[in-house]
Amino acid sequence: MATLPEPDRRPAAAHGTTGAPDSHVTVPPAIIARAQAGDAEAFELLYRATAGRVYALCLRLTADRVEAADLMQDTFVRVWKQLPAFRGESALGTWIHRIAVTGLLERRRSATRREARIETRGDLEVIGGRARPEPLDSRLDLETAMARLGETARRVFVLHDMEGYDYAEIHELTGLSEVALRSQLHRARRKLMTVLEP
Repeated sequence: MATLPEPDRRPAAAHGTTGAPDSHVTVPPAIIARAQAGDAEAFELLYRATAGRVYALCLRLTADRVEAADLMQDTFVRVWKQLPAFRGESALGTWIHRIAVTGLLERRRSATRREARIETRGDLEVIGGRARPEPLDSRLDLETAMARLGETARRVFVLHDMEGYDYAEIHELTGLSEVALRSQLHRARRKLMTVLEP
């Protein structure tokens, strides 16, 4: 696969999109078909049309620019490999977003298993762990405030309130029950309201 260009990493709102899964970005079916057949130039066009939104999703899910860029890169490697199987049953943007979310969940499960194996004298050593964000000043924006949410609450909030997935779709992606999803969403909203209050 050809080296992909750098995506537009401005937040989705900065270039007129909302981040909802029914993306306003439309890739012509002929370009998708060419990319499915292995045409690298067509894939680059597909990438350029969708990368900014995918990066914005990855950034909201991870709250870390480096991890978001890494997740986005992994997502597009998977898209390249899985594109021949894309049947158009959902919008291309929705399909790519699902690949990104699935990739993140796989990373988290792998990290959790790795952390569980590395217990020494009752203390847990975290490999590849990140330090908690430093306390934030009173001028928080939503993206920064979301970084303060727990990982599960942030993921549910992003998927439901920002990306527009319904509970059944989020259950399919995460395995969480509807009751657990509603609880996490309520927790996320309450925490965000507390953090963002003047």
